Amino acid sequence: MIERPQVYEDLDVPTAINGVGTKTRISGTLMREEAADAMREAATAFVRISDLQGCASDRIANATGAEAGYVASGAAACLTLAAAACIAGDDLDRMARLPETEGVSDEIVMPRTHRNGYDHALRAAGATIVDVGNNDNTLGSGASNVELWEIEAAISDETVAIAYMEKPYTQPPLSDVADLAHEYDIPVIVDAAAELPPTRNLTRFVEEGADLVAFSGGKAVRGPQSSGFLAGRDDLVRSAALQHLDMHAVPEAWIPTPFFDGADLPGTPRQGIGRQLKVGKEELVGLIRALELFVEEDDEAVLGEWHERAERIADALDAADAFAVSLTNAGKTDAVTTVAVSVDEDVADTTTAELVRGLRAESPRVYVGADDIHDSQFTVNPRCLTDDEAEYLVERVLDRL
Repeated sequence: MIERPQVYEDLDVPTAINGVGTKTRISGTLMREEAADAMREAATAFVRISDLQGCASDRIANATGAEAGYVASGAAACLTLAAAACIAGDDLDRMARLPETEGVSDEIVMPRTHRNGYDHALRAAGATIVDVGNNDNTLGSGASNVELWEIEAAISDETVAIAYMEKPYTQPPLSDVADLAHEYDIPVIVDAAAELPPTRNLTRFVEEGADLVAFSGGKAVRGPQSSGFLAGRDDLVRSAALQHLDMHAVPEAWIPTPFFDGADLPGTPRQGIGRQLKVGKEELVGLIRALELFVEEDDEAVLGEWHERAERIADALDAADAFAVSLTNAGKTDAVTTVAVSVDEDVADTTTAELVRGLRAESPRVYVGADDIHDSQFTVNPRCLTDDEAEYLVERVLDRL
């Protein structure tokens, strides 16, 4: 039996066995102990948040090869700040008006097949999404979903950015999109929230021309779950900071930090669109420490450990007559070996949906991937499981047949 920590015992809240990966709805991942220790220590003293954000900026820049970095309350929060930066720049009046954009350029061009529920984060800043292309390739017609000329045709005087959802299969290539965008002096925003590992992706998107990249701090980096970070151009990161930090200050007493070097501002900014996306000193310090440790990790060793765990899970589940089990590298989403289980519902005493739903109703709750239950299939991602939890998950799955 898996014991739950005392804090959840006291609250009478069931814990979860996480066989789906770094999903926010079941707490993302487990924070590194070193990051949690750093957060506890950070809680014992006051600091000026802009000083700490400046420190984080330097660390993020070093890790990503970008000019600057910034920390907010998740990758989606970073996308909102990215859109706000591209709309407002250093214009304090525009900052104060967002998300109202009447008379202000606010269009972000985005390939239709890159759009998803998270582009709400861009629209929250006041951006208007202009989607281009189609879904032909996904539907199997053989045509491309979107070509560069379609993106170029959508660019107008109202365009403030091009948004790009990074996945191994997305087209056109990011470097080509960035080259086109820069011909028109338009920045490219990349959503790379879940594109770690490999560690190489920390630098790859900037090298390919992205102007702002949003990463999650609470997934592979294993920092605070309520953290994300932007990496990109100094001027755009500065705009994000100006719209995020608490600027409730008497102008005569406001001392801009070096973080705002180069900004020709007529006064102190108002509370911006990003104020509700704030992070505290604890999250900032925790993210800094987690990122330092993440860049030191051996990708091959980490992925190898996950692969071996996936093989053990697959072997154990394959013993059931009702299951046909295979391993996939989940190439459409990440580098992690995933166990795919097809259920013969004529042999099993349950449907796939009943199996998955029943596991989630247990205590501890047991989560397996449910995206393909309509095809009588579930998945197990090994990355957030301990070996003991993996054995427990297998036991509970087999007991429900």
